[in-house]
Amino acid sequence: MAVNLQKGQKVDLRKSDGSTLRRAIVGLGWDEAEKSSGGGFLGGLFGGKKTHNIDCDASAFVCKNGKLIDINDVVYFGNLEHSSRAVRHAGDNLTGEGAGDDEQIFVDLEHMPIGYDKIVFVVNIYKAKERNQTFGMIRNAFIRICDGENNNELCRYNLSENYDGMTAMIFGEIYLRNGQWRFNAIGQATTDNSIEELARRFA
Repeated sequence: MAVNLQKGQKVDLRKSDGSTLRRAIVGLGWDEAEKSSGGGFLGGLFGGKKTHNIDCDASAFVCKNGKLIDINDVVYFGNLEHSSRAVRHAGDNLTGEGAGDDEQIFVDLEHMPIGYDKIVFVVNIYKAKERNQTFGMIRNAFIRICDGENNNELCRYNLSENYDGMTAMIFGEIYLRNGQWRFNAIGQATTDNSIEELARRFA
């Protein structure tokens, strides 16, 4: 059974039988909060509820000795695979519609190159300021870690705070500690307006 994490909680990444996790699937999800279509009674009757059409982008910062040192270590919709092939992005989801993960990032922990010891998972709203969109317009955001060999969910962190005014989110990180890969549920919201701005936090 998957472990439901609280903000700031850290867990060892192990398979359900207690053995070392070799490959992980990091699933990130969110839904757009509904808004009233307006128009008074008739608008509510015939228009119902509409969503905000928010385009969220998930990225992974592959860090060496805890720092992001090269632009090529950013895995996102414009660079779907790390040069080591140990971190791979499944591709961009433009709407966040549908059940389950909206974007997935695959991590081969067993073949992570020496020196790389942390992968940070972030999500930003594309052109948030230009579109006047924030994470306050998003609900049911989560990050979960699954066993890459059998898809079993190992742990999940549901982000539940009020994120009005925030345009990006540091969801969590996988990091190496004493030879063991661990996961840290972060859930830190920021006002960064791009992947580049988020990346500077870890450089």
